[in-house]
Amino acid sequence: METFDLGIIGGGPAGYTSALYAIKKGQKVVLFEKDEIGGTCLNRGCIPTKILLHAAETYQEMKDAEKIGIFADNIRFDYSKIVEHKDKTVLKLRKSLELMMKQAGVNVVKAEAKILSDNIIEADGIQYNCNRIIAATGSSPKEIKGLEFDHEFILSSDDVLNLTELPEKIVIIGSGAIGIEFARILSAFNVEVVVVEIASRLLPIADWEVSKRIERQFKMKKIKFYTGVNVEVNNKTVSLSNGEIIETDCILVAAGRGVNRIGLNSAYKIGAGRGVNENGLNSAYKFEVIGDASAEIRLAHYAVSQAKKLILDIPYNKDLIPSVIYGTPEIAWVGVGVNNEDED
Repeated sequence: METFDLGIIGGGPAGYTSALYAIKKGQKVVLFEKDEIGGTCLNRGCIPTKILLHAAETYQEMKDAEKIGIFADNIRFDYSKIVEHKDKTVLKLRKSLELMMKQAGVNVVKAEAKILSDNIIEADGIQYNCNRIIAATGSSPKEIKGLEFDHEFILSSDDVLNLTELPEKIVIIGSGAIGIEFARILSAFNVEVVVVEIASRLLPIADWEVSKRIERQFKMKKIKFYTGVNVEVNNKTVSLSNGEIIETDCILVAAGRGVNRIGLNSAYKIGAGRGVNENGLNSAYKFEVIGDASAEIRLAHYAVSQAKKLILDIPYNKDLIPSVIYGTPEIAWVGVGVNNEDED
């Protein structure tokens, strides 16, 4: 059985950052990734979303250019070509990251892994002895009871990123970062967008002044929205608790992301040591958890900060981790949270 100083499960920002810094410290590292290096951020999140957003902005600017004296005839877009460009860009960045890992000397195992003991990880029937184990298994789109993904009518953010043809109309359930950004992208490409939020205002995680600004922008862009309502779906019809009935081509459930626990079988927090599994009993295994899997701040730069703390012992202040949402206009904040109750 081969022995490593560090074994990492998950190749997203938390995992690959940990691996690269550990290699610089002279450690022997093995990293397990069952899908694609780069994690959600590179493959199904930040990067592909911003590529679509750039295309949407460019299209809108060209349509509006005559306001400043620039004229273009027959402005149109081919969404399948936009998606093709998105996929090529993600592939190029992923291959660059894979090459970086290879040149650094990180042993990458493309297989699903599970922890067998404090020091043993198994993947594809092969066991690896690791003096230290980090779980950076990431997250995946969260489902809502009664709105489980069927990947055809009820879509996740992953599904929307893979569309090659746009619907005429979409209902977006949730107005966090995912809901706000996709509302901006899809409406720019002439999709009729309706946003539904169970809270009393859009983007409830932000200050109420920000929510009001977003609501004004939505009205200006003719993005319809409902707040303080519950949702039921029957036969591709969306029924709201306020009595509204909405016919739509599809639904995007933008309810955030849930922790991936594949191969871990524990509920845990960063640096938890021996975890606690979901039936309340002590876990048999000791490992450290960072990134989205830590169930803290689900942002790539926060995962990088966690990795630096774990490997290099560089501290960070959790209250000073910036957040950003690419709405119209873009939104960013940093600092200790405030009371976000609605105010007059």
